[in-house]
Amino acid sequence: MEDVVVLGRETISAGRYSHAGENVLTDALSRPLRDLRISVTDRCNLRCSYCMPRDVYGKKFSFLPMNELLSFEEIHRLSRLFVGLGVRKIRLTGGEPMLRHRLERLIEKLALLEESAGRPIEIAMTTNGTLLASRAQALKDAGLSRLTVSLDALSETTFRRMTDSEISVGQVLEGIAAAQAAGLAPIKVNTVIRRGINEDEIIPLVSYFRNTGIILRVVEFMDVGTTNHWKLDEVVSSREIVARVDEVYSLAPFAANYQGEVARRWRFVDGAGEIGTISSVTQPFCGECTRLRLSTDGKLYGCLFAANGEDLRATLRESASDLALRQRISGIWLKREDRYSELRDALSSDKGERRKIEMSYIGG
Repeated sequence: MEDVVVLGRETISAGRYSHAGENVLTDALSRPLRDLRISVTDRCNLRCSYCMPRDVYGKKFSFLPMNELLSFEEIHRLSRLFVGLGVRKIRLTGGEPMLRHRLERLIEKLALLEESAGRPIEIAMTTNGTLLASRAQALKDAGLSRLTVSLDALSETTFRRMTDSEISVGQVLEGIAAAQAAGLAPIKVNTVIRRGINEDEIIPLVSYFRNTGIILRVVEFMDVGTTNHWKLDEVVSSREIVARVDEVYSLAPFAANYQGEVARRWRFVDGAGEIGTISSVTQPFCGECTRLRLSTDGKLYGCLFAANGEDLRATLRESASDLALRQRISGIWLKREDRYSELRDALSSDKGERRKIEMSYIGG
């Protein structure tokens, strides 16, 4: 059964979000629009091999000039329109988002959207944590709701190998501690596991974050982009990860927090907290994906594995009205049918390599 959403003078077909009882935009696969991920910079101070390897086919990364990045005012305007279309969670990503100068100002602007929306709007961020120690309190004071930190190893040798940097893992752990002290809770730590490189880090990481209130989420190595030399045999499946942990600390499945949550939750039977597994490769969750992704230069993507995006920056800079922008965004979502992870096997059998946007450009 279809309902109608009226935005200004436009009329848009939409589905009904069953457990909320409200009219919302749904895509071609009946998924509601709920989450917006915004990459605020394409720069990073690490060079993780699965995201931004230092050398790309013999060439070094070239970064976008500042005038090609969306301004804070442009990001705020688009975010306001997305919230009006049903978005309830905005996550800032990168690159490393804390490399964007005066990021706290943007967070302050986004946090005020809650008042105009008349409902809670979560402002979250994913960071590598290396710059967090001195800024955690300022981020909290600006209105940041939640924080996810990427950390792939506790071993200095493995951490530096994976990040291709001289930064110490202690710097990240210090940042996590500062964020927890500032009240940015619950903090989540995302760990990408790549066979032959850091699968031995699973148990040390689980042990470190047990009983801390911090939620470790173990992520399967994904074929995002085309420069990380992804191979299926380097994927450590979530099933194997859970089995490894369960041998040391008994686990039991845990209910999801909300529809569309990407991680499967597992609680420690002894009450020491929980971990999560993100299984994009072996247990795809496309059917409940409620996310759009806005790149640093204003292109809108319907999937982390997308090949092409829709240019909103050009529309913004042509002085388009809010109505025109809402119609453009709504039209993109209504036609969306992305489900790469569910179709991976079929697509991988196609001749030639399928081009995908790099994670460092679109955000994780």
